[in-house]
Amino acid sequence: MVDEPSIWSPELDFGTPPMHDVDTVTPSVTVTVDGHQVDVPAGTSVLRAATEAGVTIPKLCATDSLNAFGSCRMCLVEVDGVRGVPASCTTPCADGMVVSTQTDTVRELRRNVMELYLSDHPEDCDGCARGNCEIQSLAATVGSAEVRYGRPETRLDVAHPQPLDQSNPYFAFDASSCIVCSRCVRACGDIQGTFALTVEGRGFDSRISAGGTDFLSSECVSCGACVQACPTSALQENSIVSLGMPTRSVETTCAYCGVGCSFRAEVQGDGDDARVVRMTPSKSGGANEGHSCVKGRFAYGYASHRDRQMSPMVRDSIDDEWRKVSWEEAIARAASGFKAIQAEYGVGSIGGISSSRCTNEEVYVVQKMVRAAFDNNNVDTCARVCHSPTGYGLSQTFGTSAGTQDFASVDQADVILLIGANPTDAHPVFASRMKKRLREGAQLIVADPRRIDLVRSPHVEATHHLPLQPGSNVAYINAMAHTVVTEGLHDEAFLRERCEGVDEYLEFVRDPGNSPEATASATGVDPDELRAAARLYAQARNGAIYYGLGVTEHSQGSTMVMGLANLAMLTGNIGRPGVGINPLRGQNNVQGSCDMGSFPHEFPGYRHVGRDDVRGIYERLWGKTLDPEPGLRIPNMFDSAIAGSFRGLYVQGEDIAQSDPNTQHVEAALRAMDLVVVQDLFLNETARFAHVFLPGTSFLEKDGTFINAERRFGRVRPVFSSRVGKDEWQVVCELATAMGFAMSYESPAQILDEIAATTPTFAGVSFARLDAEGSMQWPINDNAPNGTPTMHVGEFVRGKGHLIPTWFVPTTERTNRKFPLLLTTGRILTQYNVGAQTRRTDNNTWHPEDVLEIHPADAELRGISSGDLVDLASRVGSTTLRALVSERMPPGVVYTTFHHPITGANVVTTENSDWATNCPEYKVTAVQVGVANARGTDAVTEVREPAETHA
Repeated sequence: MVDEPSIWSPELDFGTPPMHDVDTVTPSVTVTVDGHQVDVPAGTSVLRAATEAGVTIPKLCATDSLNAFGSCRMCLVEVDGVRGVPASCTTPCADGMVVSTQTDTVRELRRNVMELYLSDHPEDCDGCARGNCEIQSLAATVGSAEVRYGRPETRLDVAHPQPLDQSNPYFAFDASSCIVCSRCVRACGDIQGTFALTVEGRGFDSRISAGGTDFLSSECVSCGACVQACPTSALQENSIVSLGMPTRSVETTCAYCGVGCSFRAEVQGDGDDARVVRMTPSKSGGANEGHSCVKGRFAYGYASHRDRQMSPMVRDSIDDEWRKVSWEEAIARAASGFKAIQAEYGVGSIGGISSSRCTNEEVYVVQKMVRAAFDNNNVDTCARVCHSPTGYGLSQTFGTSAGTQDFASVDQADVILLIGANPTDAHPVFASRMKKRLREGAQLIVADPRRIDLVRSPHVEATHHLPLQPGSNVAYINAMAHTVVTEGLHDEAFLRERCEGVDEYLEFVRDPGNSPEATASATGVDPDELRAAARLYAQARNGAIYYGLGVTEHSQGSTMVMGLANLAMLTGNIGRPGVGINPLRGQNNVQGSCDMGSFPHEFPGYRHVGRDDVRGIYERLWGKTLDPEPGLRIPNMFDSAIAGSFRGLYVQGEDIAQSDPNTQHVEAALRAMDLVVVQDLFLNETARFAHVFLPGTSFLEKDGTFINAERRFGRVRPVFSSRVGKDEWQVVCELATAMGFAMSYESPAQILDEIAATTPTFAGVSFARLDAEGSMQWPINDNAPNGTPTMHVGEFVRGKGHLIPTWFVPTTERTNRKFPLLLTTGRILTQYNVGAQTRRTDNNTWHPEDVLEIHPADAELRGISSGDLVDLASRVGSTTLRALVSERMPPGVVYTTFHHPITGANVVTTENSDWATNCPEYKVTAVQVGVANARGTDAVTEVREPAETHA
């Protein structure tokens, strides 16, 4: 068998996918390839078996990420007892099979086939010269030194010359190098699920087409799967053309969404001269298995953008200009300022906010600094404004604050309930996996006000789309459960054996007030359609629930999470592959920032600060007496700042002045503080109110771990050392030390060792294990030494699952004559969060500004057309942006994103929040929309001038 490739070498391509069937045990067969004997699962291709035996068979159309196609005729072999020369990629292995790959007949046929390829492949192919086109090297391998049919000298001399398509900002398509192997077409369909590419024409006239137009104008989502699949230089990254081929690679984890894709950062040079040439998704990645999206694969250029700040800076007043200083002066300034505030206003007058974009190790030292150096529990994280209700709701019902499955679980789902999430935009790699399962026959229920792409897209259509009115989630989930229970579709045996609170909940949910008919006035959903959806989910062999911020960012976000958990328990859809409750986390380390103790009431591992036994662990280790009382949440910090009692804030990698609701209130709070310390890559909106700026590090410089939405620890490895002279964890340690609490580590590995030593859930994790064995899903301990792909098998973490009545309480944010529309917000594929990273890349090609989607009926009533500037106003503020008239939204509901600070969508969102966690109610804001064209195109910039214009 071949050795597994190291993280420094290219990944081996076995030619065809491995055989695996989740429902059966596949027997093995023994085959002999060129004298090498190998055991493989029955059905494995001869090509893959040969590769596993260490025998290389030439190939062009075959790759192990796609099913065999058999078109290139390069992988021909001879098999004893079989007539002819079959393609090894499409020939399954049989027990006792004897294969020969280098007979005279096979060699001659390969040479003839290669001659035909070369006869229409330009001699000046730059990919062949550079080394990323396989034609030249394969010709040498098979011995095609001469071409009897002639060979074109340039790309213009091929039989059917086509213009070079350079429309996409990240890659180009050169048809002259294309051999029409269809790998790109199959990758676009089978892996990505977009089906943007096709083969036009027949025979010698066939060619690859992006739907009859250029790549940029087509339905292509720029995931890069076609580029990765292409065996020639027909599809190649622009970075390869401009920089050349990489010389080494480093495996790391993407720093965008909560999918947590593994990538190989392919690099030229070492040390300060190192630069990333391209990012290639890793086939061994547990979360992505070799796939990627436009952000992870291409949008890494922000790390070297001219806006990036490389030096610490200070200023006395937020009206002063920044002054560059040494690290020592900046840290001393921050420490002395915080101590002075505490001396005057008390220990609780300062606090910190950790980042969901930083590593677990960086987040851990921030919460440690706050608890041990600041001497309080005033630490919070951006999860407060996204998934804190997930933590509360799942903890109350299941006993732990995380999703139940791994991503591979969706491969076994028969019915998927998708609510409040738009995976094709926010979690595109997982969405591709979900779409593949839907194409295989699984059925989909979409509960969302907006008609997202998964409602209907190529080869995928939801069985039910339930366009809920914003704010009616709990009424909806109660109606689903009511239908299940009153129609006898619940799993009585599961409930009695594994759950508690059963009778009380069943009595609650049977109430006629929870019926689809009674709740229709709140949900806006046809009762018959809702009942049909409930029956579909309840009667599925495996029913899975996936949800996003459209569930949590409501005044009843925690209640809704408990409602989803109730529905899963009612139907027995917990504790095995293909089922479960799966929160789709928004940022790369939202799960990790919560896991690491970034909440004011919890230590790492979700253990309350009031527990003497837990607090004692850290007091003995840190040599400090720790505060047993929970600290301030982010909203409490803001309110206290305006009240005058909270005066100093450290902010790690979060732009709260853009991302948090009611921007005017946030800005007032920041202005009221005596000292704001911001650690970030860029001078963001929050830095407008900062007194000390500490430059941060990009993911390409970090050494540590992220935890994705499926609880998976993924290694983050540095491509090059910190560009700003210090790692972020070092800066935090030095700040804590300057404040009087000595804190230091030799490396991030030592920090993770401390996390593992003090948190039972993570007891078995370490850099050494992750480097040797790959990513792992917590819990990782003596009970689960290799991690836990599926939670709550046999019993719940809390023992028995807790069914909790979920009373529907309508939001206080309601429409009236002045504000007759409801605004809900979300994300777009090409931008990420507040846009600090993606706006500094060519992703702006697709989404250069936030727009307001408005239904044609609402637009006509207001005289609005697509492209018009419109004023968007709520009770707390207003902004101006362009309109897009669209039927994606139902009448009465408008939608926008929040990626661009120039529009600042959160100027209009209110301070309404979840009753249990204070997670803001971003998804329900009463607004009015009116035409702003008369003020001209400068109307947008009149509203807010973004911070980067001052950088």
